[in-house]
Amino acid sequence: MGQTDFRFGGASGVAVAKSKAASVDEAVAELAAQLPSDELALILVFLSPSYDPHHFIAEITRQFDETQVCGCTTAGELAPDGWDENSVVALAFSRADFSAAVRPILNLDGFRVEDGRRIGGELRHELLRVTPQVDRGNPFGLVLIDGLCRREEAVMSAIYASLDDIPVVGGSAGDGMRFEKTWVFCDGKAHTNAALLILLNTSLPFRVFKCDNFEPSPQKMVVTEADIENRTVRELNAEPAAQEYSRMVGILDAKLDPFSFASHPVLVRVGGAYYARSIQRVEPDGSLHFFCAIDEGMVLTAATSRSLVGSTCDTFTEIRDQIGEVSLYIGFECLLRRLDAEQHQLARDMSDLYRQNRVVGFHTYGEQFGSMHVNQTFTGVAIGRRPS
Repeated sequence: MGQTDFRFGGASGVAVAKSKAASVDEAVAELAAQLPSDELALILVFLSPSYDPHHFIAEITRQFDETQVCGCTTAGELAPDGWDENSVVALAFSRADFSAAVRPILNLDGFRVEDGRRIGGELRHELLRVTPQVDRGNPFGLVLIDGLCRREEAVMSAIYASLDDIPVVGGSAGDGMRFEKTWVFCDGKAHTNAALLILLNTSLPFRVFKCDNFEPSPQKMVVTEADIENRTVRELNAEPAAQEYSRMVGILDAKLDPFSFASHPVLVRVGGAYYARSIQRVEPDGSLHFFCAIDEGMVLTAATSRSLVGSTCDTFTEIRDQIGEVSLYIGFECLLRRLDAEQHQLARDMSDLYRQNRVVGFHTYGEQFGSMHVNQTFTGVAIGRRPS
């Protein structure tokens, strides 16, 4: 392995593969044919729920038996050739450019803040141990988490506090549009009710990023009754939640569905910035079930939209201005951004934009950025090119 190893794109430390094979065994074989088999720090996989997760992670771990393989299920894949479904995408990180440390966090229903802080601190020390002194650059973190666990906020807050300002991004695993069960992969097994913390150290330039296309409007809604544990809002402004939401965002004549929520998210102000809080579904009693944590007394602001394509282009331009040419974006994009693009006939434009900029990742049930769990956002890390 050296600086001209073109298995990793020459100036990039990451090789990318994709398969749409019908069976797990065929998909793993296709990925293995596309990826290097040695000198790897980590393999990261994003798997459509159309594949059996247990069979897949067991088979790909057997195939790459000397390399840590981790990943999760998706609500759609960000593939080298654009947006896709019913596929699997894999990234192989070169040991010449990256060192990696991975830790699963199991049984999230019993997660405690001290658990996250301990795991984050231990993994920082492990990353130092596995990174050769001469190769030490800068670390960043990725978090993959069960997208139906309802514990993202607690996990992210605890982990971030333990990492000494290491930048962290990530995504909540998906299950297509079924919302039944999501999986994360580590140590040859598929886990639900679990998360993964991945720390990567690299000498390559990189930047973590967050992109959305919403701005606050004057319309405010206060959560006046809620089931906090289940992320369900029963009343907004002391009115039935679905009815008041529809009135405030101006969709009284339309049935509320995922496309409605994709076009009309609400925002929460935290530390002077606004973050999206997206609605997953309407319950039979007219309450609203959210993807993110909610609380009574929380003020929700109706959002107005900017150009989805334009705001994403602006993000890519800003990153290039910061770190130069980008070899790869590892991206975590909310499922509702995809639904919004489809509803406004922008899916092809967005898919082409991601293909042109080499965005690889998955569509999520929520995104992580720093200590925050957010919705309807595109987060990730841009990996620059090796200096000549």
